[in-house]
Amino acid sequence: MKNYLVFTMATLLLGTSCSSKKEQAESFTGAPGEVKLITLDPGHFHAALVQKVSYPQVSKDVFVYAPTGFDVNEHLKRIEGFNSRAENPTAWNEVVYTGPDYLEKMLSEKKGNVMVQAGNNGKKTEYIKKTLEAGIHVLSDKPMAINSQNFQLLEECFDIAKQKNILLYDIMTERNEITTMLQRELSTIPAIYGEQLKGSPEEPAIVKESVHHLFKLVDNKPLTRPVWYFDVTQQGEGIVDVTTHLVDLVQWEAFPEQIIDYKKDIELVDANRWTTSISPEEFKQVTGTDAYPDFLKKDVVNDTLKVYCNGDIVYKIKGVTAKVSVIWNYTFPEGGGDTHFSVMKGSKADLVIRQGQEQGYKPELFVEAVKGIDLAAYEKDLTASMEKVSAEYSGVALNKIGDGVWQIEIPASYRVGHEAHFGQVTEHFLEYLKDGKLPDWEVPNMLAKYYTTTSALDMAKAKK
Repeated sequence: MKNYLVFTMATLLLGTSCSSKKEQAESFTGAPGEVKLITLDPGHFHAALVQKVSYPQVSKDVFVYAPTGFDVNEHLKRIEGFNSRAENPTAWNEVVYTGPDYLEKMLSEKKGNVMVQAGNNGKKTEYIKKTLEAGIHVLSDKPMAINSQNFQLLEECFDIAKQKNILLYDIMTERNEITTMLQRELSTIPAIYGEQLKGSPEEPAIVKESVHHLFKLVDNKPLTRPVWYFDVTQQGEGIVDVTTHLVDLVQWEAFPEQIIDYKKDIELVDANRWTTSISPEEFKQVTGTDAYPDFLKKDVVNDTLKVYCNGDIVYKIKGVTAKVSVIWNYTFPEGGGDTHFSVMKGSKADLVIRQGQEQGYKPELFVEAVKGIDLAAYEKDLTASMEKVSAEYSGVALNKIGDGVWQIEIPASYRVGHEAHFGQVTEHFLEYLKDGKLPDWEVPNMLAKYYTTTSALDMAKAKK
C-alpha cells in the first residue's frame, strides 16, 4: 500500500511539473516561428493582407480551413502573389484543407495558435466564439458584430477570452494612418487645440466621413468581390461595417487610452441608412457573375440591386457629440480612390483631414484657428508646440497657407498606404501576445464601439 501511495504522489508531482512546463511553453516570447497562424474561411482580401509581409516570430506554415470555391481560391492567389513578387517576396507555405467540415476540422486539429478571420460577417461572431472555446487566440477583421444578437454573442466571446487568458482583437488599420495619428497628437496639446468642444446634434464636435467604392483596385488589380458581399445579412449594412473604423477613431483620438463604458458613456441621438443602386452590368463587372443569386432577389427593384451600404450615426460619447457616416459609390473618380474626411473641434482650433480632388486624393491635415482668437499669439504658441511634435515625428512641419490656416507637411516616408497598415496592426498584436494581454482600455472600448454601431442599426431600421 505504501509503495502505491509513493508512486501516486510521484505521478502527481510529475504531472504538475509537466503541466507547468506546458503552460510556460504556450506563452509567447517573441521566438522565431512560435506564432502559428490559422486562416479560417477567408472571404475578404483583408485576410491575405495580414500576410503581405513576413514576421520573424510567425511560422511560414499557415493552416487554411475553408469550404471549396471562389473565396479560398482568391485568397490563395493573393498569398502566391506575395510569395512570387520581385521585391521583398514572402515565403508562406499554405497548408490547405477544404471541405464542408472545415470548421470542425480546424477545431479538432488545432494546428495553430492564432486564428485570422476576415470574411463573411454573418458567420464571423460564431466562428470567433468556437475558436476561443478551443483555446486559440483570434485576430479578426472588422466588423466582429453586425447586429444586436451578434453583439450579445461578442460579449460572451470576451468573457471566454478572459477565462482562458487568450486574446481577441480586431484589426483597426486606420489608427496607423499618419494624418489620423497627428490629428490625435495635436488634439492632446492645449496650446494648439484648447479644450475639446462638446458640440450638439446640429453642430457635432467630431465628424468623420468615409467614402468607399464597390469597384476598386487592390495591389493595382481590379478587386473581384464575392456575390455574398452584396447581401447585408452576410456582409452587414454600411452602418455596422466601415463605420466601425470611424467610431473607433472617435474613441481613440478624443479619449486616448481612456476606458469607455458603453452602458453609461454612450448615448445614441440619431441614425439613418440608405441604399446604393447597382445595375446588372456593374454587378457582373465587380463579381464576374452574370445574374443575381436567389438570396439577393429580395433586394432587387426593376432589375436594379439596392444595397443598404450607406449610413450615419449621431451620438454622444462622454458628453461629446460626434457624427460618423459612410457612403458607398459604385466606382472611384479618375485619379481617386476611397476618401476620408474628419474634423475635431477644439476651443482654439479645428483639426481637419481632407482627402478630396484638391488634395490629389491624398489625406492632408490642416489646423484652422477659431474665429476671434488672437492670431499672432496663437501662431507663436502653435509654432513652439509643433517643434515638440517634429521631435517625435521627424520631418513633420508647419506650412501657413492662409489667415489662421496651416497645413501639416508630412514626409512621404510616413505615407505607407492602407494595405501596409495590416502589417503594422499585426506587429502590435504580436507584441500583445508577448505581453500576455491587451491594454486595459482595449476590450471595454471594443465593446463600446460595437454597441454603438449595432444599436444605431436598430435605431435606423426602426424608422419608417
